[in-house]
Amino acid sequence: MIEALPLTIKVNNDLFDKLSKIKSISNKLEAQFNFKTLTANWYGNEDDILIIQLSLETPASFNKRQKEMGKLTASEVTVSHFSDDVNSSFNEAEQQLLCIIAITDSELTLLELQPKILTGFIEKKLNKVLNLIAQQQGLASI
Repeated sequence: MIEALPLTIKVNNDLFDKLSKIKSISNKLEAQFNFKTLTANWYGNEDDILIIQLSLETPASFNKRQKEMGKLTASEVTVSHFSDDVNSSFNEAEQQLLCIIAITDSELTLLELQPKILTGFIEKKLNKVLNLIAQQQGLASI
């Protein structure tokens, strides 16, 4: 039986077209961040594990998902706006957090012109987001 990891990284299909190596990079970072969050004791209580999905989006898909997130009205769902390009929704009852992260137009242009910086850029951006989540959830920084 294969169990899902507590932290997953999803990439919008349009980003695959623009950044060809983003899939392999996101897979590597998913393993790396699962290890970092495990060593930071984010999953100390095995009966109450926080499930996190980080979703990398284009500006257009981010705006669409942001509008969908704005329509959430369930009392157990909390929507947070970390910045202009990062929003999250937290379902406390299910201990699930969805975080949408835009790769802005200017970032996309830079990454297309300098593909060698893609890994470091995505790693830094996601690390920053995970530390915002840690702060929000009362967890140790990674």
